[in-house]
Amino acid sequence: MDAAALQRSWDRVTKHGHDVALYFYSHLFVSHPEVRDMFPISMSHQRDKLVSALGRVVSHVDQIEIDEAFLQHLGRDHRKYAVITEHYNAVGASLCATLKHFLGDDWTEELAGDWAAAYQVIARIMVEAAEDSSESSPDSWEAEVVAVERRMMDLTLIRLQPTRAMRYQPGQSLSMQIPQQPRNWRYFSPANAPREDGSIDLHVQQVDGGLVSTALVRKVKVGDVVKLGSPVGDRLTRKDRDPTDLLMVAGGTGLAPLRAVLQQIDLEWQRFGVAPRVHLLHGVRMPWHLYDRPVLRELAEDRPWFDYTEVVSDDRSYPGTRGMVGSVAARQLLGGRQAMVCGGPQMVAHTLEQLNAAGMPTEHIRYEHFYYAASSEITSETALTRSGEFQ
Repeated sequence: MDAAALQRSWDRVTKHGHDVALYFYSHLFVSHPEVRDMFPISMSHQRDKLVSALGRVVSHVDQIEIDEAFLQHLGRDHRKYAVITEHYNAVGASLCATLKHFLGDDWTEELAGDWAAAYQVIARIMVEAAEDSSESSPDSWEAEVVAVERRMMDLTLIRLQPTRAMRYQPGQSLSMQIPQQPRNWRYFSPANAPREDGSIDLHVQQVDGGLVSTALVRKVKVGDVVKLGSPVGDRLTRKDRDPTDLLMVAGGTGLAPLRAVLQQIDLEWQRFGVAPRVHLLHGVRMPWHLYDRPVLRELAEDRPWFDYTEVVSDDRSYPGTRGMVGSVAARQLLGGRQAMVCGGPQMVAHTLEQLNAAGMPTEHIRYEHFYYAASSEITSETALTRSGEFQ
């Protein structure tokens, strides 16, 4: 396969903007109407997520070793849609038809062969992972909402109780579908390490125009039953009893997965008496967005291994640390630490830039790099919850 040709051709296609997604979905739904029910009733928030994700992943097939584990996660996770091998064939055919339409005479037999081969690599990884996991886990989990706390006007804490055991690692994410928005799945990160009772806490912030986040903050109630997909992601996880010191940088509800990792470390400290040094910086726009302040301040007072810094960017009257959390984090660097960064895409990009400039090697910075998430989703609720799902 000519990886450079794949990337050049995809770059040309993306210049046509939303017309690419419109053509792709039109072709898919006309040629395979049976898959229409797998997508949300309203496609206004779907936009170019699927086709953009596919194009970026397939055109970077030469870098597949970087994301093979994540593609396996996605394959397992897509069992929640009842995806079967024939659906991968349908999507692949529509992708190639879309490429042919926009590339015109440049869609040569050789290029078509490269795209077909590259797509098959991606599809095979996902299908094999789904098949393997089907022997040991369900397609999805049901969970009851057992507690709802409106912590701020635009932020709600929700506790779920899965009806069957669900295993995940602190720092991973789960896709969720709520009854108020059927077929609209979004990723959220548990804010707690796994508990004996299996309950899961979520931090949900409402995003302007976000169908799912708005319903979660305003309408979800105790007794509702939601569906959960398989856990995904490993960039924000750590091995049990890993002694590596950590610099945690969170923006808004990007705090959630880092809170789960903090609980993991605290449980180890309580049991074994040792823990890595951890410094958490939580960046928000206004001070009332520091929704977990009491718990984190108490932890900082009680745990010798933990430091906590609140960073406010937009309130000039705030008497504490002000500025962009990434810039503040860059001034906290100590040798031997690794960084964990979680928040919206712009916050993550700025923090990476600042940490690199301060001398932290890129390989020491851990964040979910779903690079193929649609650029048009950069301010959407899916981006704020670490987007990367194909649908």
